Amino acid sequence: MFKALLLDNANGFQVALQDLDDTRLPAGDVTVAVQYSTLNYKDGLALCNKGPVVRSWPMVAGIDGAGTVIESSHPAWKAGDTFVHNGWGVGETHWGCLAEKARLKGDWLVKLPSAFTPRQAMAIGTAGYTAMLSVLALEDHGIQPGAGEVLVTGATGGVGSVAVALLGKLGYKVTAATGKAAEADYLKALGASTVIDRAELAAPGKPLQKERWAAVVDAVGSHTLVNALAQTRYGGVVTACGLAQGMDLPGSVAPFILRGVTLAGIDSVMAPLAKRQRAWDRLARDLDPALLERMVEEVPLEAAVAKAQQLMAGQVRGRVVVKIA
Repeated sequence: MFKALLLDNANGFQVALQDLDDTRLPAGDVTVAVQYSTLNYKDGLALCNKGPVVRSWPMVAGIDGAGTVIESSHPAWKAGDTFVHNGWGVGETHWGCLAEKARLKGDWLVKLPSAFTPRQAMAIGTAGYTAMLSVLALEDHGIQPGAGEVLVTGATGGVGSVAVALLGKLGYKVTAATGKAAEADYLKALGASTVIDRAELAAPGKPLQKERWAAVVDAVGSHTLVNALAQTRYGGVVTACGLAQGMDLPGSVAPFILRGVTLAGIDSVMAPLAKRQRAWDRLARDLDPALLERMVEEVPLEAAVAKAQQLMAGQVRGRVVVKIA
């Protein structure tokens, strides 16, 4: 038996912490003991039934997990190995990691970097790993420290907090956009040079605006992303990885054809293993553990649903770690 947060819709949406038999675990070649999980925005959507995240019912929630392999028939994994898992449809189409046990595919797993404990890996989670993918995209497009201001939207969220910490440590001049003015000191402690009100970006704006940003890491979408594009300098790069404001892109092609701006999409769910490994290797090198700890709030598994409700209400700062055992 193992405890798990089970979502069901047989008689209307329900979520409950239940004891489940091991025989109910799905197909997979690696069975793991999950020590820590986390709450990402997508987990909040699923646990609060706010969006069509879950596509197979019933579903054990939790897109991320870290812990120890119990048994494996996969050649790359053996009992006792420590792992990190992000994405791959887990918690959506395949039972997830807000549970004491999970059965996953070995091809989905990344070796836990020696720099991190399972708790730290989940403090990073999909949000932090996505932030690292975004920073790597800026580097790959030639944006280096000293190029100018780099805007991070949704800065007090999981992606935003880690992006600010990473960019600040790497020497970039970071401007953080947030709707939480009281968190300015938090963002500056992470590495932001300047904090602006997200309202400056949230309303419809002109197709081209005054050039300001050398690059942008956007986790918000909609008008915020469009305005960020309109304010990006010639040859700049904007990464898009989120939809907190909306999935729409109500803008024009002007920044692309008149300023040569690049819009780089960031997918963390289906990213190939080599890209994942590169991101985790760089997180191990470039993310200050002390700054990571500033972002973290830890809750037990039985409190995950209540915390997810706070997350969806915009009442959570940084990262939420869920202690499983």
